[in-house]
Amino acid sequence: MALSAYPLQKEGEERQIGESGLKKKIIKAGVGYVKPETGDEVSVHYIGNLEDGTQFDSSRDREKPFVFRLGQGEVILGWDQGISTMRKGERAILTIPPELAYGSSGLSPIVPPDTTLIFDVELLSWASVKDICRDGGILKRIVKEGDGWATPKDADEVIVKYEARLDDGTIVAKTSDLGTQFYVRDGHFCPAIARAIKSMKRGEVVSLHVKPQYGFAEKGASGTYEHAKIPPYADLTIHLELLHWKSVELLLDNESVTKKILKTGEGYEKPNDGTIVKVKYMAKLEDGTIFEKKGLTGDPFEFTIDGDQVILGLDMAVAKMKKGEIALITIAPEYGFGAVEVARDLAVVPPNSTLTYEVELVSFTKEKEFWQMNAGEKLNAASKRKEEGNALFRVGKYWRAGKKYERAARYVEQDKAFLEEEKQQAQALKLSCYLNSAACKLKLNEFRLAVDLCTRVLELDPENLKALYRRIQAYIQVGELALAESDIKKALQIDPDNKEIKLELKKLRQIESQYEKKSAEMFENLFSRLSKTEISKSRKQK
Repeated sequence: MALSAYPLQKEGEERQIGESGLKKKIIKAGVGYVKPETGDEVSVHYIGNLEDGTQFDSSRDREKPFVFRLGQGEVILGWDQGISTMRKGERAILTIPPELAYGSSGLSPIVPPDTTLIFDVELLSWASVKDICRDGGILKRIVKEGDGWATPKDADEVIVKYEARLDDGTIVAKTSDLGTQFYVRDGHFCPAIARAIKSMKRGEVVSLHVKPQYGFAEKGASGTYEHAKIPPYADLTIHLELLHWKSVELLLDNESVTKKILKTGEGYEKPNDGTIVKVKYMAKLEDGTIFEKKGLTGDPFEFTIDGDQVILGLDMAVAKMKKGEIALITIAPEYGFGAVEVARDLAVVPPNSTLTYEVELVSFTKEKEFWQMNAGEKLNAASKRKEEGNALFRVGKYWRAGKKYERAARYVEQDKAFLEEEKQQAQALKLSCYLNSAACKLKLNEFRLAVDLCTRVLELDPENLKALYRRIQAYIQVGELALAESDIKKALQIDPDNKEIKLELKKLRQIESQYEKKSAEMFENLFSRLSKTEISKSRKQK
């Protein structure tokens, strides 16, 4: 049983704690049921006596409470164990055997060897301390609670104020009152700051106790004209305040499109595909040149999400905004205007330009979600999205086309409410969209996703030649030659004269032949090296 889990103890009752002989007698009961936890910074008053009644120490005589971190080895083990069972305001007598006090060494000249100690302890208060890395390396004590519930993420840009000191109180780093700004993932000063920030709320103030592994380890740090140097293996105390942060959303894993929120929007709703949005924006090149402004004077600029009316990166980012939100959107060339030069309203955009848009989403009118539609509306919407996807596919916009096919399929994936005739239409649309989406994935070199889509089709229609053909192509690309050959055999059983399938079989045999040739060369080289080794060994033996 954990020490803090013992049943409530009554005033005047003495009870043994644990199995090492520690005893606790309550003089005055505490309040509530909460007890301090490991790492918490506790404040106590105490009087220490030997068994014969001799007093050897007292915080009450000094008229100053004693403060320490519970469970961190800063006090004798009997204190750590006993105080962890106490409630706020509780006063108790702790009888601590030598093995939980100063043992056979004692504490010369105050405590003789092998001495049992009697402590009159009052738990005044404690500050909750969080062990951020769960290894004691960064202990965080909250000085001032923050606002709300959200905490920064790696991609977010934060503004913090801090002061760092050595154990002797020497200041080694300090920001101005305005603080300093950086992205969490980039870190600042020492690793502990970025780790702590991810656990903090806006406006929160904390005190960090930082061990060397999260500070400057064995290297330390040279000082500046303002601050002292940091010795190797130095502990640090950092007073840290999270002033503000701007949330940054990575819309793609490769960070090709990012959205930094400058002003939070209203509510929770965001535009979906087909939504008509009204925006105001100013667009710049990396050097600050403004190349386009829309909606800043007169009526807001209007476009349809996923309607191929603006560049892909802007389309993706606005779809993630709330009404009234203002965001700074950064778009890499492949999601902007690509490798071509484009003339816009105010300036020419050079090839391969990274773009930034400061956008305000003024309002939007959402299209019905699929669960809000009846069967007829779902079929019509699916057909419309499929045709839009076909148009995009024909002009080589495979990513956008794939999104259209995915949305079209979602309209008809759940067909329980459809009539029999409608189910047949839904099935045909679903298969067609899966197949077209697989074709997009092949064009985008996303071969595993193409396999998954073709497999979905074959689960519904095992003899679908298009699905087999496209899955064969994907299998060959990822090197799954046995699976590709299996699909080829199935396809030729269905249509023995299919030219496209025969062409894939020819391609498969060529790849197998190349593999066999390479294997033979590798075996020959290996055999040659082994033979030379044997000859060398034979010569040495002679």
